[in-house]
Amino acid sequence: MSGISAAMVKELREKSGAGIMDCKTALGECDGDLEKAIDFLRKKGIATAAKRAGRATSEGTVQSYIHMGGKIGVMVEVNCETDFVAKTDDFNDFARNIAMHIAATNPVGIVPEDVPQAVVDREREIYKAQVLEMGKPEQMVEKIAEGKLNKFFKDSCLMNQQYVREPDKTIADYLNEVIARTGEKITIKRFARFQIGTE
Repeated sequence: MSGISAAMVKELREKSGAGIMDCKTALGECDGDLEKAIDFLRKKGIATAAKRAGRATSEGTVQSYIHMGGKIGVMVEVNCETDFVAKTDDFNDFARNIAMHIAATNPVGIVPEDVPQAVVDREREIYKAQVLEMGKPEQMVEKIAEGKLNKFFKDSCLMNQQYVREPDKTIADYLNEVIARTGEKITIKRFARFQIGTE
């Protein structure tokens, strides 16, 4: 590792966003080859993705998707930690795929906490009325309605939804795969979906 200069470490830090010691180790393992060191750090990120939850995500991209000849449009903001990752095909493909998924499924929020309380209350009342209509005993109404509400969150909140391209995984699963590949914290920050003829 004696041939690794401070300038090389600095350049790798700027390109990868990794810490000094990680950059030194990566350059040492890869005989000073910058591109190989970047790959080394990204592969190492697979093991450390779960530890990145507290990191700031101040870089990222806004992607859009237009469907049905301009009848449905989606814009989504996806954030990451470094400009390096924000420019990768993997990250941008993920953001575009999320925009396409939102166009197809029309989620009401990213996570259950995003759903307005008025919507939750309305859904709960509808479910209670449905359960009573089915002739279920009063003491079971609340429990069954709660189960239906949980299913509503699963179907209607982006992170819980089954990914339209790969229904065996949720959007949360897909996000975690990309976090593992990039070695960075990635967040779906917000989205807007427009459809002609709806408000």
